[in-house]
Amino acid sequence: MAKPKLPPGIALGPDERPRCAWGVSTADYVAYHDAEWGFPVRDDRRLFEKICLEGFQSGLSWLTILRKREAFRAGFANFEMTKVAAFKARDVTRLLKDAGIVRHRGKIESTINNAKCALALVDELGSLTDYAWMFVPPATERPKTMNLAALRANPSTQTSTRLSKDLKKRGWSYVGPTTVYAFMQAMGLVNDHLEGCVIRPLAEAAR
Repeated sequence: MAKPKLPPGIALGPDERPRCAWGVSTADYVAYHDAEWGFPVRDDRRLFEKICLEGFQSGLSWLTILRKREAFRAGFANFEMTKVAAFKARDVTRLLKDAGIVRHRGKIESTINNAKCALALVDELGSLTDYAWMFVPPATERPKTMNLAALRANPSTQTSTRLSKDLKKRGWSYVGPTTVYAFMQAMGLVNDHLEGCVIRPLAEAAR
């Protein structure tokens, strides 16, 4: 018996359930897609970690960063903002020797800078969570019927551009509109699981 035709951008996972095609290519991606990506996060440490890792991901695949995530957490004090903001030149040198992470001086120094900027933002608004969730886009900005090709052709939005500009104004770096939109997707500010993905309604219910 022929299998039913799947919507564009949807593929069957190891359990034969339909998912976003990118989320079935490796076991790491299946776990990340099913349990993390697109689910709302309202925890300052996790939000800070993610926006830093998205900066490190620039120019690389997310799978590379995902597989190095535990090494990043070990190297960057579990992305505790206060601890990272206190890093000195010796920490930059230490991290540049750490083969477990992406050894890019600019991105390492950016993470330390962004920790300081995040603390200033927390002082002003109370939490990074309150700030991030001010940038939930209107439902009309990203139609839920968009397919994978449309998502790839539009890797940023008006809201991610607005958030990017505001972060840069506050002194953050490595926070371009595309990087920021990837952060928004991952942290559940938007739900870009495709129509037909078994995880989409779960992420939507959580939001």
